Amino acid sequence: MNAPEMLASAANPMACLAETHEPFNLGSELVDYDMYRQDRALVEAVHREGAAWADESLGRFGLLTGSADYLELGVLANKHLPELDTHDRFGRRVDLVRFHPAYHQLMRTAIEQGIHASPYADPRPGAHVARAARMYLQSQVEAGHGCPVTMTFAAVPALRNTPALAALWEPKILSPVYDPRNVPDAQKAGLTIGMAMTEKQGGSDVRSNTTRAYPDGTATGPGAAYELVGHKYFVSAPMCDAFLVLAQAPGGLSCFLVPRWRPDGSKNPLQVLRLKRKMGNASNASSETELRGALGWMVGAEGRGVRTIIDMVASTRFDCMVGSAAGQRMAVSLALHHCTQRSAFGRVLNQQPLMQNVLADLVLEHEGSLALTMRMARAMDQRADEHEDALARLVTAVGKYWICKRTPQHAYEAMECIGGSGVMEDGPFPRLYREAPVNAIWEGSGNVQCLDVLRAMQKTPAVVGNFFAELAKARGGNAALDRWTAALQAEFKDLADLEYRARDVVDRMALAIQAALLVQHAPAVVADAFCASRLQGVGGHRQYGTLPRGVDCAALVERATPRRQAG
Repeated sequence: MNAPEMLASAANPMACLAETHEPFNLGSELVDYDMYRQDRALVEAVHREGAAWADESLGRFGLLTGSADYLELGVLANKHLPELDTHDRFGRRVDLVRFHPAYHQLMRTAIEQGIHASPYADPRPGAHVARAARMYLQSQVEAGHGCPVTMTFAAVPALRNTPALAALWEPKILSPVYDPRNVPDAQKAGLTIGMAMTEKQGGSDVRSNTTRAYPDGTATGPGAAYELVGHKYFVSAPMCDAFLVLAQAPGGLSCFLVPRWRPDGSKNPLQVLRLKRKMGNASNASSETELRGALGWMVGAEGRGVRTIIDMVASTRFDCMVGSAAGQRMAVSLALHHCTQRSAFGRVLNQQPLMQNVLADLVLEHEGSLALTMRMARAMDQRADEHEDALARLVTAVGKYWICKRTPQHAYEAMECIGGSGVMEDGPFPRLYREAPVNAIWEGSGNVQCLDVLRAMQKTPAVVGNFFAELAKARGGNAALDRWTAALQAEFKDLADLEYRARDVVDRMALAIQAALLVQHAPAVVADAFCASRLQGVGGHRQYGTLPRGVDCAALVERATPRRQAG
C-alpha cells in the first residue's frame, strides 16, 4: 500500500473493505464463434451425405448464428413472449398475435435462408441435407420459431395431393419472403402454413376427432369447399396464413386447408380462444382455437385425411430429430466451453479424468444423433430409391423416438457440468432444459413412434430387410456391433408380445443404426468409443460419464470444443 492509500485507509478504515473480492476463475459467454466450421461432425456429415455444394454458404450462416448479436435474438424472443389480441379496440375480431421484433428477425432469416421450403424450391441433390444443416444451426439459436418454419416446410407434400390447391398456394409458400402482417394472403408475397390436428379427447388418436366439415356448395375456390365447425386444443402457430386441419366429412376423416382470411377479404371464423402457457417452446404461440363455420378446401381424397398428412407428419418428425440434435450440440458446446475456463481443486475442469469422461460421453451422444439425422436427410433426398424410401419411412420414427427422448437427460447432464450457475434463469440452460422434452412429445410421443415402427414393419415387412441391409454396410468394422446386430436379428424372429417389447426393440434399433453409421464414417476414436459404451455391458441404459477404460476422452473433447473467434 502506497503513502496516499495508507493515509486514506487511516482516515477511513472501511475504505479498504469496499471491494470484497476480485472476480476470477469464471466462465464466459459462448458467442462470436463459427457454429458451422467448429462442429466437425456437422461439416463431415454435410460433405458425406451429398451437400458439399452448400459448404460455403453454410460457413457464412455459421458465422451469423454464432455471433453475439444473433444469439441475443433467441434470448429476447423468449424473454418477451407472444400476446394475443382477439379483437381490435373498436370491437372487430382480429385474432392477432403480437411478437417481439427479435422473433420476427429470426423468422425472417429462417425464411430468407430457405429453411421453410428450399428442397421444394430448388430440389437439387442434397437439398434436404443442406436444409437440415441450416435448420440445425438456426435451432441452436432459438427453437420456438422453428415450429411455423417446420410446418410450412412439411405442408408442401400434403398440398400436392390436390394439384389445384398446390398450384394456387405453393408459389407463395416457397417464396423467400417473410410477411407477418395479419392481412389476406392475396396481399402477401410470402406465406406460412400451420396445422390444427389435435383435440382434447383424442391427442394423437386423431381418428376420434369430432370437428365436422359440411360441404359448402356456394363457395368458390381451388377445389371442394367445406365449412368446418369444431374445437382444436393445440393449433401451432395461429399467426400462420393457413392451416391444415383434420375434420370429419360425410365420407370420414379428411384433411382441409383453412385460410385465416376468406378470398373475399373477410375474416374466416377460425377464432383463437387463448394462447397456451407452456413449460418450453415459449416464444412460439400455440393456441386453443374454435372453428365456427370456417371455410376450408379439401386436401386429398375424402375420408383419407390421415393418409394425406402422412408425408407432412414424416417431415415434422424429421425436424424433431434435427431440433433435438441441435439442442444436444448447443448443450455440449456450452459445457465444453465452460470447462476450458473453469478450474476446481487446482486443475482446469476439462483436464480432470472424471469430467473428461462426462464431456466425452455427451459428445458421443451428439455424434450419434447427428449422424442418424443427416443420414435420414439423405434418405429424404432420394425417396425414388426403394431402399432410401424404406429407410425414411421406418428409421425416421426410430430416430425421432430415440434422439428426442435422450435430449432432456443430455441437457441436464450438460447443465450439471456448469454447476449452480447453470440453473440460473439469466443463463441459457433453463431454456435448453425446458425445450428438451417438447420434441419428444410433439408429433407423436415415444409410444406412438414405437407403434409406428411396428406398423411399418407389419404393413411392409420388406422394410426390416432394408434396415438390416443398412446395418450390413458396417459388418466387420466393429465386433461389438456385429454381435449387437446378430442379437437384434434374433429378436425380430420372436414376435410374441412385440407391442409390449416395442420400446426395447426400438432402443436396440436406434443404437444399431447410429453405431453402424459411426463405424462407417466417423473417426475411429468416435466409433470405437460409441460401440464400447453403448453396445457392451449395460448398453444404452446408463448414466452419462460411465465410459469404459480405454476411451480417448481427451481426443473426443478436443474434437468437439468450440472456441471464440480471435478479435
